[in-house]
Amino acid sequence: MLKKITKFKKILAGVAALVVVGSTGFAEASGNFNDVSDTWYTAAVNWVKAHGVMSGTTGSTFEPNRPVTRAELAQVVYNLSKQGLINGQSASPQPTTSTIPTLSGFSASVLAQGTTFDNPDDMAYLADHIFVGYQNGVGAKGEASKKGVTYSTIVEYDKSGNIISSWNIPGKCDGLAADATNHRLLATVNEDGSSSMYIIDPNAAQGLQIQNISFSPDPAASSTTGPLATGGGTDSIAIQNGNIYISASAPSADQNGNFTHAALFQATIQGKTATLKPVLMGNATATDVSTGKPATLNLSDPDSNNVVPVSSPQYAGDLVVDSQGDSQLVFVHNPGSNQQTQTRLSIGTQVDDTEWATSSKGTLYVTDTSANKVYAITGNFTPGTAFVATPGDSGVAGLIGTLDLSTGTIHPFAMGMSSPHGLLFVPGQ
Repeated sequence: MLKKITKFKKILAGVAALVVVGSTGFAEASGNFNDVSDTWYTAAVNWVKAHGVMSGTTGSTFEPNRPVTRAELAQVVYNLSKQGLINGQSASPQPTTSTIPTLSGFSASVLAQGTTFDNPDDMAYLADHIFVGYQNGVGAKGEASKKGVTYSTIVEYDKSGNIISSWNIPGKCDGLAADATNHRLLATVNEDGSSSMYIIDPNAAQGLQIQNISFSPDPAASSTTGPLATGGGTDSIAIQNGNIYISASAPSADQNGNFTHAALFQATIQGKTATLKPVLMGNATATDVSTGKPATLNLSDPDSNNVVPVSSPQYAGDLVVDSQGDSQLVFVHNPGSNQQTQTRLSIGTQVDDTEWATSSKGTLYVTDTSANKVYAITGNFTPGTAFVATPGDSGVAGLIGTLDLSTGTIHPFAMGMSSPHGLLFVPGQ
């Protein structure tokens, strides 16, 4: 899995030097590695050795073509953070400045730090404000946290990180989306079972801002039959052309170990009920990107989803579903129609969220769940760039990467986080 991110030591050396030195150029540094000739990565190898970021395998060898281990990647990230270097300068001890390294031309700051609430996860953007769902350690079926908390907190921030308002909703909030047409937020709770949805109307009168919505049928209920009987819960929410799509989280396998129930629902809200119907099945047929041939899916872990924007060079207008445990993204074309088709992209490691830059100016927001922080990354973006978050429990270091939609290769963009989860891009002026 790691080779998709940093295949060889020479590439890791180049990335490590790039995120620190940036546009200022490499400092003069002499190296004495016999196996590093005068080539494109020589200056980077010399630099990381001189600054204590990476070392050789012996006193005279670097082995630039050897694959990097997870432990080595973690050590490089630690060495960068320990020095407090970003783009070639020492990090200032400003309270809002982050020490996470980013690619040259970008900078990261802390938008928000959890206080009485913690474990930020999903985010949404509505009426020029950022909304963050804090899970507060609540269990996947709504079980109380170690502190006895049984609710998640949705916090509304302005773009300077000031808290505007907040709402507590029972359960663990895994999905949060802005329904801009109806001026409201939609939130799902409890990814493994006992799921429901909440509608939050920030502009309603006090006492009327939160409404609980039940699912019909309940995917986890013993009385549910057919493709909706996943045995699990619900997760991420995407809204396209007024249609609400919800990931079918934590499905149960059949007696043969296959996942044959719904992986993605469409929800229709009437009153206090959201009626579900299947859109994508866990065993649907999809075109595999690497082979170009049809393949049968076996989606064991539907997680985040999103609408691919028109700026994307591929899959524009599709829905994307992340089957996290399977290390796959599934792009659904014409969802819910007779012309619906699927494409499967293997990505080599688990990712928790996928987001696209939709303008050259803007901010990429990142929730670091374990560190209890929300980062804001600014710079000059390329519209259509796809970003992914690899959480700390995915087997690789927690980082944000850019995703090559043709190959599934992930290139490091921002590193040094504990466990990044949610992503949100907001265009700017």
